Amino acid sequence: MLTDFPVYATIATGDLARARAFYEGTLGFSPEMEDEAAGVFYRSGGARFLLYQSDFAGGPAQTVATWVVDDADATVDELTAKGVTFEQYDLPGLKTDARGIAELGPFRGAWFKDPDGNILNVGTGPAS
Repeated sequence: MLTDFPVYATIATGDLARARAFYEGTLGFSPEMEDEAAGVFYRSGGARFLLYQSDFAGGPAQTVATWVVDDADATVDELTAKGVTFEQYDLPGLKTDARGIAELGPFRGAWFKDPDGNILNVGTGPAS
């Protein structure tokens, strides 16, 4: 039923101006469409995501968005140089190295948080 329709990620923020500074200034996205009531849409590859104002921002303890990149190591280095701090995990089935990169079967990736605490991921693997 839904398989014929596009899907996009929605990322909540408690402070839209602060979040925009991070997504645009640090991560390099440009707004594709802005709506005062809905939020800001950004294009990423062939998909989009919505950044929107919410009193419930930063609540999820799971990954809310993943970017499939050509080189996880290079992307981690580039984002680290821009001030992004990568998470460290030592969980059953998920252990990161000193840079925050984990190997999960054919997927190699790293996790970081936006200013609201939403967990974001960059990685290489079978989804590319």
